[in-house]
Amino acid sequence: MTRPGHAPPARSAFTRAERAVIDRLRTPLQVQRYLNRLRYNTERGGETLRSFRGVVAHRTAHCLEAALFAATVLEQHGYPPLVLSFESIDLLDHVIFVYQHQGRWGSVARSRDPGLHGRRPVFANARALARSYMEPYIDHTGGIRAYGVADLRVLGRYDWRLSSKNVWKVEQMLIDHPHRKVSLPLARERILRRWYKAFRTANDDIKPVDYADRDRWTELPIECLVADGRLPRRPR
Repeated sequence: MTRPGHAPPARSAFTRAERAVIDRLRTPLQVQRYLNRLRYNTERGGETLRSFRGVVAHRTAHCLEAALFAATVLEQHGYPPLVLSFESIDLLDHVIFVYQHQGRWGSVARSRDPGLHGRRPVFANARALARSYMEPYIDHTGGIRAYGVADLRVLGRYDWRLSSKNVWKVEQMLIDHPHRKVSLPLARERILRRWYKAFRTANDDIKPVDYADRDRWTELPIECLVADGRLPRRPR
């Protein structure tokens, strides 16, 4: 028996416009494509943490808002509302929606960085999925130090799906949630950070997209594709 607060909202809880979005986006890839077309929420003028309802209303999302949007939509199609949070060495953390398809793990995500978007469901477990983000996470200061998978249903009756207010309790839950340590070898991290800085300097501050296992990524937003084919290439 499903405990109160853990069940997905009934269709009647959504507005007509929200139901239309849910009916149109039935798979993780369709959700990713929808998010790719949204303007990234840079939070100018004030910090936000909007629910699915807020994302639909404002048509903009940052990473955690995108994860909540994906979780709410795909929960209506039978996917558990799971998110994976990354802890970064520079405290600029990242959150993605994660799911399983035929026993393999994939993700839906939105970011200002090309390599931190979605992944196809080809990973054996959550750790392998998390590791696919490690090299693309390296920039001037960032780097993954830990990851954790959380089921949003642990929030019980808290309305992270449809609240018209900022849902800060989600952020605090993820901060408090246990994370597992993971890291790149220090020498590899230094090589990648030097390459990243050189690429940005040589290419008008464009962010690179040439990473290993790029074929395991889902489609990128159009603003991320400008770097395709640029040199220098990622160090092998």
